[in-house]
Amino acid sequence: MKLSDYAKQRGITYRAAWNHFKLGKIPGAYKDGHTGQIIIPTYQETLLNKVAIYARVSSNENKDNLESQAERLKQYATARGYQIVHIVKEVGSGVNDNRKKLLKLMQQNDWGTLIVEHKDRLTRFGFNYIQALLENEGRKIEVVNLAEDDKTDLMQDLVAIIYLFSARMYGLRRSKRKTEQIIECLTKDADKDDPHLPIKTPGQQE
Repeated sequence: MKLSDYAKQRGITYRAAWNHFKLGKIPGAYKDGHTGQIIIPTYQETLLNKVAIYARVSSNENKDNLESQAERLKQYATARGYQIVHIVKEVGSGVNDNRKKLLKLMQQNDWGTLIVEHKDRLTRFGFNYIQALLENEGRKIEVVNLAEDDKTDLMQDLVAIIYLFSARMYGLRRSKRKTEQIIECLTKDADKDDPHLPIKTPGQQE
């Protein structure tokens, strides 16, 4: 809001409000370089400037990507003058709705903007629901979209979905075998595009 609105809100003269600004008694107040007006951020504007960074990969094999992803987001936030409150790095499937670090972050109220590199880094499904809930709280999600989502990570999440539904349909004993059969079919198609694309079933080792 403008300095004049600040003065009216507090029942003081404009000159008194100006003196408050000069003495640094109005947190976050600044002089607009184009108009010369004194601007006082509202509580919501201040909250939105406080950001939480969330980076995710599907498996421990992609930890190098996790670190570089978090660093890119940190540079993005810093370049835009955001105040970084949290940097959360998590290993887990994008279809897993019980990621402990993300759940803990969503329950904290000391940030207003959630920054992710790609929508799927936050969740494979239900992004719009999360976005609507945050906006209802006066918060928001900022998707950087620096690059397309990683194909290997996408395939690992796809395998997790197949394994989950196979377990429900065939039981735990047969689920791994059924998953491997489905993946074998997918691999034939995937190899045509990228012969080096690794596709592993849950629990499979290098």
